[in-house]
Amino acid sequence: MSQTFAVWLLIGLSLVTANMPFLVERPFLALPWRQKGEAERPAWLSWVSAVVFFGLLVGLGYATLTLIGQGLFAAADTASVLRFLLILFALVAVAALVLAYPGWRNRGRVVQKSFFERLLELLVFYGLVGVLGFALEANLGNRFPQGWEFYAITFSLFLVLGYPGFVWRYLMKRRKGRA
Repeated sequence: MSQTFAVWLLIGLSLVTANMPFLVERPFLALPWRQKGEAERPAWLSWVSAVVFFGLLVGLGYATLTLIGQGLFAAADTASVLRFLLILFALVAVAALVLAYPGWRNRGRVVQKSFFERLLELLVFYGLVGVLGFALEANLGNRFPQGWEFYAITFSLFLVLGYPGFVWRYLMKRRKGRA
């Protein structure tokens, strides 16, 4: 994989994931509190579900860093390219399954997310894309240490990439059908 391809992959993935919390009403996070429209659950079950969910996300991040960041990848070898793509697609599939759980848990119900919950989803997506970026950087060569400035700038860019979804959700007027 070339550095150019890795950068464009991350930019495209960032564009999609930064807009998803605003464009999709389905929840992506298993939160410990009850969202508007969710079914009643015991408080302890909500907390256990949230802790397990976020534990799975952390485990997914660690698996990404381990499998992609420390994996050997030689672009000249076809088997190595296929192995890398298989690992990448498997990690994306696992991430999709983990992030689909909160929506599956509320199937048949219309859950309304608040702005704060959308912001939390945006932070989680930023973290997942960032972990993939670190893994790709480690795979391509040396990983460089980053200070707080790096995270402030990249999160600002992630917010800018999510602006079209924000405009669609909060700033566009929706016309109601005439009765």
